[in-house]
Amino acid sequence: MDIRSFGAGTNLVFNIFLLIFSLSCLFPFFFIIVVSLTQEADITLYGYQFWPKHWTMASYQHLSNSGSQVFHAFGVTVFVTVVGTVINAMCSSTYAYAISRRDFAFAKFFTFFALLQMLFAPGMVPQYLIVTQMLHLKDNIWALILPSAFGVYNVLIMRSFFKTSVPEEIIEAARIDGAGELRIFSKIVIPLAVPGIATISLFTALGYWNDWFNAMLYTNSDAVTPIQYLLVRIQNNISMLTQQMQSGGSAAAGLSEVPTEAIRFAVVVVATLPIALTYPFFQKHFVKGLTVGGVKG
Repeated sequence: MDIRSFGAGTNLVFNIFLLIFSLSCLFPFFFIIVVSLTQEADITLYGYQFWPKHWTMASYQHLSNSGSQVFHAFGVTVFVTVVGTVINAMCSSTYAYAISRRDFAFAKFFTFFALLQMLFAPGMVPQYLIVTQMLHLKDNIWALILPSAFGVYNVLIMRSFFKTSVPEEIIEAARIDGAGELRIFSKIVIPLAVPGIATISLFTALGYWNDWFNAMLYTNSDAVTPIQYLLVRIQNNISMLTQQMQSGGSAAAGLSEVPTEAIRFAVVVVATLPIALTYPFFQKHFVKGLTVGGVKG
């Protein structure tokens, strides 16, 4: 058998396998979207169906009844995600670059310091006291940003990336040419580190976008409520409405038209779809960053 034809057949098999695997990953999310658009009566009678008999936007209309509160919470989440990701990527990258340099005298100390706080977390109570009593950030949007503004795991990723992907020859050549550390970092290291920065930025953005626990701890005002915490409150309200309908209370008749099942899936779609749409943009930076810079032999 020709080795080239064997290789082509193997590539075809792997491509088909990867295609099936990709579709299997997309199928659950597509199914959630379908169920969120299913009429509540169909879910009650027929259960969850891949192709429902009746389509409706009732669950999303119910979510939109909150009006400006939903849009305001969405804006708060976007602001927290963007600003928090930028701050985290900047702090983690600069810290990691410093401890990755062999000529930095305190590299071992600061590496141990980072690992120490990763292994021995202070806990929720000290963090709550620092944010509310020392920093006075109660009901402040910065309470949603600063607790996650520095990630030790991101530092370790970037430290390994700088050690393996940023050649010492380039840095030494720049120093010989008279460039300072800040100029070397901004003009040489950052372009070479785009894949690593894009990776930790994606992890950080996912963390900020999905975070509702900090909002529950530090905020009571609707002005700084993110979309995730708002959706959690809506979900809790739906659960209470369901219990009232099952108990047959006086308000059960008025609550029977609420799409209690479909709205659960609509909440998942609203919470997941925006951040899922950012993946292609990060993928573009992954590919671009792999081709930036290099050492000329």
